[in-house]
Amino acid sequence: MMDGSQLILAEYEQVKQEQRARIGFRDNLLYATFGVMAAVIGSTLPRGGHAEMLLLLPPLSVILGWTYLVNDEKISAVGRYIRHELAPRLEQLTSDPLAVFGWESAHRRDAYRLSRKRIQLAVDLLTFCAVPLAALTVYWLLGPARWPLLLVSAAETIMVAGLATQIVRYADFGS
Repeated sequence: MMDGSQLILAEYEQVKQEQRARIGFRDNLLYATFGVMAAVIGSTLPRGGHAEMLLLLPPLSVILGWTYLVNDEKISAVGRYIRHELAPRLEQLTSDPLAVFGWESAHRRDAYRLSRKRIQLAVDLLTFCAVPLAALTVYWLLGPARWPLLLVSAAETIMVAGLATQIVRYADFGS
């Protein structure tokens, strides 16, 4: 039978395993997004006069961006759970409370963390929002001005703006 500290450590290993898996998946979503962007833009350019194909980019970017954001939030949630739930429970059971999961808090006190988080926010907005908005702008300037496509592009603009709002909302600037 396991004692309390062994149970907490076992739970820690489980949530860290989930966090590692989500980090890998999240990071691969960036590569998938770049691949989708290259495919859409690459298939649009050689077909001059088919700017409406750029309308594929916003919904794909929103889907990938939302999936990225959800995984990023769950990664942060695991860290919060470890810092605020598991660490205090384990500290009560150990003789050296300062040694409990120190890295989970120490890396958040880095002097450059805030600037890194701001840059990451800019990268996320650029990747998942600015590029699709640029595609929409190119469509509006060069594409056929058919009302169904204009309606689709307006809906896509709202979707991208909604994603941008969520990306900013979930930016984790806290310590």
